[in-house]
Amino acid sequence: MIADCLADAEDRMAKAVDALRKDLLVIRTGRANPGLVERLAIDYFGTPTPLIQLASVQVPEARLIVISPYDKSSLAAVERAIQKSDLGLTPNNDGRVIRLVIPPLTEERRRDLVRVARRRVEEARVAVRNVRRDVQKDIDELHSEKMVSADDHGRGGESLQRLTDRFVLEVDRVGLAKEAEILEV
Repeated sequence: MIADCLADAEDRMAKAVDALRKDLLVIRTGRANPGLVERLAIDYFGTPTPLIQLASVQVPEARLIVISPYDKSSLAAVERAIQKSDLGLTPNNDGRVIRLVIPPLTEERRRDLVRVARRRVEEARVAVRNVRRDVQKDIDELHSEKMVSADDHGRGGESLQRLTDRFVLEVDRVGLAKEAEILEV
């Protein structure tokens, strides 16, 4: 029973780390990356649709993203969504494709992006700790209902803490890698 709780905790903590990775992809680093725009919601005939479903996204050069909509009538909607987003990029529309030129980041903007990344890393740490709290409550409940022994309860709590420490370290590692990427000139 405790093994099931720990397996659930590991799965939920892994999802928190994956969510952080996806979240950090959106933070631009001065280099073109399709992840910057793939999840952008486009108002396509009144339905918010991820850009990746409406267009192909290529990176032909280090500082250029080319978006080719499958349906040319969605070009204006894609352009509007990019302008409204917090990317800070100006789309160049030639009637067939949209080009996004990624300007080099200033030092001040890099520091701002590092702050944003750190905030998201802290949110991921909190998510991992919340999973620990929930699962610890489940383990305590099993013990109070006499479904597990006191020794198993103690070992389960220790295993849960080791699991939490491992995932918090993973979150920190992902955050440090993104910071290094942002600060790279």
